[in-house]
Amino acid sequence: MAWAHESTWQPTRLLQVAGSVDTSTGATEVNTDAGRAYIKPLGNRQGPHVLATDWVGTHLAKWFGLSTFDIAILTLDADDAFPLPRGYTAQPGPAFAARALPGEPWGQSGLQLNVLVNPEDISRLVVFDTWTLNCDRYHHDLTARKPNPDNVYLSSKGVEAGKRRLIAMDHGLCFIRSGEDLTPKLANIGKAQDDHIYGLFPDFRERLQQSTIDDCASRLREMDTSTADAIIESVPREWEVSQETRNAWSELICRRATFVADNVSNWIEKTTPWFGETGRINNG
Repeated sequence: MAWAHESTWQPTRLLQVAGSVDTSTGATEVNTDAGRAYIKPLGNRQGPHVLATDWVGTHLAKWFGLSTFDIAILTLDADDAFPLPRGYTAQPGPAFAARALPGEPWGQSGLQLNVLVNPEDISRLVVFDTWTLNCDRYHHDLTARKPNPDNVYLSSKGVEAGKRRLIAMDHGLCFIRSGEDLTPKLANIGKAQDDHIYGLFPDFRERLQQSTIDDCASRLREMDTSTADAIIESVPREWEVSQETRNAWSELICRRATFVADNVSNWIEKTTPWFGETGRINNG
């Protein structure tokens, strides 16, 4: 069965702007005709490609089995323009929108990971970040980028009191680095065969599950060109991703899926001593 965007959440009108965060994407809390949301509009200082990577990355995360925010395209009209931090202005056109969920970012919550109802998603998130080269949670080189535990969301929706569900969020740096554009060079050998582990917070290490990592490898082997093409084709043309670039992006997604599936378990085994602990990852 071909991939299709399945979310039933679809805001169509911007009703109120609550405020923007001083980030490169201009993330802004808003009210819409479908409820509270966070949007990243055209006109943000990082450019349109970060919207495309967040859109594709979030859909890949959902395909991979991770819990994500509901996302949609919210088209802003000329009358919807509003100021963004540092003198930028939201522009008309398709904005990336994520439905608000009750909860808090892990880095701000003060909570321990033993409150999770989906602890297996810790392993799944590490494999996903490694597959997508997502450096925006935990970079393998801390001199290159600081850890960002706020990109792990702990939702309180639909769980008992005191528990949380891990939500994968903010995928704007999947496949690219800050300040880097999407280009036909995406499928280069350096990206396709990067052998570093991404997303492996120290607190994640002792909670890794071998059985989940094995399941992740099996899921990666199911990624095919038709699925990757369909997800990338859903990126709005206004986000300025050329067809040549889309083709290269699809190739990278598929080539890297196979490469990571074949190697990720061994990479993790070699990486865990970096955190000063011994022993093998859990069996599940």
